[in-house]
Amino acid sequence: MTISRVIASLSVLLALPQLAHGQTVPARQVAISVDAAKPAGKLPPVWRFFGADEPNYATMKDGRKLLVELGELKKGEVYFRAHNLLSSGDGTAAFKWGSSNAYTETRDGKPVYDWKVVDGIIDTYLARGVRPYLQIGFMPEAMSSAPAGTPYQHSWRPGFDYKLIATGWTYPPKDYEKWAELVYQWTLHNIEKYGKAEVEKWYFEVWNEPNSPFYWTASPEEFYKLHDYAIGAVRRALPTARVGGPDVAGAGGAFMDGFLRHVSSGKNYVTGQTGTPTDFLSFHAKGRPEFVDGHVRMGIATHLREADRGFTKVLSIPSLAGKPVVIGESDPEGCAACPGPQNDYRNGTMYSSYTAASFARIWELAERRKVNLEGVLSWSFEFEDQPWFAGYRQLSTNGVDLPVLNVFRMFAQLGETKLSTVNSAQIPLDQAMTKGIQGDADIGSIATRTADGKVALLLWHYHDDDVAGPDAQLKIGLKGLKAAPSSATLWRVDGDHANAFAAWKKMGSPQSPDQDQYAQLEAASVMKAETVAVAGPRGAASIDLALPRQGVALLILDAQ
Repeated sequence: MTISRVIASLSVLLALPQLAHGQTVPARQVAISVDAAKPAGKLPPVWRFFGADEPNYATMKDGRKLLVELGELKKGEVYFRAHNLLSSGDGTAAFKWGSSNAYTETRDGKPVYDWKVVDGIIDTYLARGVRPYLQIGFMPEAMSSAPAGTPYQHSWRPGFDYKLIATGWTYPPKDYEKWAELVYQWTLHNIEKYGKAEVEKWYFEVWNEPNSPFYWTASPEEFYKLHDYAIGAVRRALPTARVGGPDVAGAGGAFMDGFLRHVSSGKNYVTGQTGTPTDFLSFHAKGRPEFVDGHVRMGIATHLREADRGFTKVLSIPSLAGKPVVIGESDPEGCAACPGPQNDYRNGTMYSSYTAASFARIWELAERRKVNLEGVLSWSFEFEDQPWFAGYRQLSTNGVDLPVLNVFRMFAQLGETKLSTVNSAQIPLDQAMTKGIQGDADIGSIATRTADGKVALLLWHYHDDDVAGPDAQLKIGLKGLKAAPSSATLWRVDGDHANAFAAWKKMGSPQSPDQDQYAQLEAASVMKAETVAVAGPRGAASIDLALPRQGVALLILDAQ
């Protein structure tokens, strides 16, 4: 028996998962064919955007470590969006909170600007190859029009009623001229400190989810005014600044309709002229997981439908239809700091496989709608000094990477040219949007040509229900190769690979790992390159691969 046949036989044996009472279920047989000589469109690197409510975590030990890893994904092209950059306070991080105290006033009402804390945050980004997606907000305490007696900093914590977050920082300014001057002085300071060429690469937008009562305590028209004054101030300091918004919750409903009309054909509150400068448009799209029959059931259909509604709105105004679009928060659900049984997917491979499957569909949706999709931002970072694997939506826990971060490392290795692919088990987009992935599992693939001529093939095995299921046995065929290598490089994220959560559970789930255990967890989190056999004649290749439920894999073939 040849070595390749031995490998194939072992793969089949390994693809028989053990279920209850020692029973086995045959692996699902899947055929995937890739034509390396046939381009099939573009695959823009939309995954390179991240964000968090808590800006001050970025400067803390584990935040700094994680930013290094994000910056390494695509040096100089990774962006970070954070709330609370202008909020008043002492710079202490808390759940869904942060502050810089950039603006205060003297007793006689004269502005006092202090950029030390916010500079420290931006410095931390830039030093690690990450750039700001600069959110202008929230309202400084001295400028807030909140009624007397309104608390400024909220007291929310996990488990509390979410509406507690809406305190004094959600109100419009008492003086719009002071608001504009604050934004102008901040922009001017950034230019002086970082240079015009650097700041021109940033994104500038105003506020967060102004259509939500949790973030904006005023009318839509009042927000349009807030937006006009801020954007006008940015452009006054830097006429070439990249400005946009409004990062609404969901597709934005009537609020977004009004905003689009305002910035395209409405009367500008500052200039009196028609429209507001708009270089990009942004909205949010979230899923909705549930806890059903003792397990998590994800809501990928809800996520995809919201993304599609947002695309439809952007396209509804002809003068804006070609603008770049950023889904400013795109996540499995709505609150990163909210634990609970419906969010138990976050530590393990459900989160990583969902990420692969949802990004693939959003890419496909944008192509279908002919939307100029520039970014899909994951509202996920880290929570400093919290229990291990606490159940927050994050990329790492206590400095150790979660499986989901490795999927972004896989994205970073994809090329920007798609290759023609036929897959016998990938769920059609329309079915995923209407029914989710609740029958057959979604065993999907994206093939690309990299800049250096390699073929990169992303594979995932996703199901909405977090329950055991049979592996997929993949038969991958490639044609159109100028040469066929004898092997390919494989990276995996699944129950046994690049999975610190599984390793932590095996060591007894310690909440105070010692130095050796910490090193073991770090090692367990790392994707390790494997070599797999490739068979086939010149110009073609065949690879057999077992892919477990909720697993993600990346194959790289060094073949022209």
